[in-house]
Amino acid sequence: MTSELFSMADRTCLVTGGSKGLGRHMTEAFLDAGARRVYITARDAETLDATASELSAAFAGECVPLPGDLSTLNDVEQLAAEITDQEDHLDVLVNNAGRGWLAPFGEFPERGWDKVMDLNVKSPFFLTQALTPLLSARATPEHTSSIINIGSIAGLTANPTDTYSYDVSKAGIHMMTRNLAFTLSQVNVRVNAIAPGRFHSDMTEYAKADPAAYEAELRMIPMHRWGDADDIKGVALLLASRAGAFITGQIIPVDGGTTLTA
Repeated sequence: MTSELFSMADRTCLVTGGSKGLGRHMTEAFLDAGARRVYITARDAETLDATASELSAAFAGECVPLPGDLSTLNDVEQLAAEITDQEDHLDVLVNNAGRGWLAPFGEFPERGWDKVMDLNVKSPFFLTQALTPLLSARATPEHTSSIINIGSIAGLTANPTDTYSYDVSKAGIHMMTRNLAFTLSQVNVRVNAIAPGRFHSDMTEYAKADPAAYEAELRMIPMHRWGDADDIKGVALLLASRAGAFITGQIIPVDGGTTLTA
């Protein structure tokens, strides 16, 4: 019974930013749970193709690479058109692609605001809009479709680092999640967000540059570690599968207790 609750059998998914980091971990979780096909996107076509080949060989389901950038509305429309050409429905959309920008307050540039807001907030909204016909095509009250937005604890608590546009973008994706959950519940599509704390990824490597500061940060996290692959796989699978069928509009921190101390 438990395995059926978390099964992804016969499901078709799209994970943006799926070639590495959290996106790759979630893609692997879906395929391991029996997903029929998982499309992944990223700008680096070489890494994307390598990830798709590796995961397709490891699991029964198919991992399909769709190289491209999602930073403009044209990019978003192109991706939606590619998926629509190949599928008559979509069961899961993970809006994971994102970026940050680090600069002191007095020097923070306009491009550091616009690039982050465009990719982290604008693109997920319009990709969701474009793919809602596919997400709702086969969805029923008993077999809902699922959208998982990747937020951050930076959108839940004040952040002492100089990542102004990133923090605002993640707070924005959290509120967008709640608003869309109301709207899309009418077509049997659930919308939730995961708010990760520190996970090992290219975007967080800068935080390990100072070993003393890194160790001090670990001491401040109640569980005294950063997240690993299984930590994100579990919650993503919950939200994507039948196990999470009565969960919508929620922002779920996965942070080792970091927000408890904020």
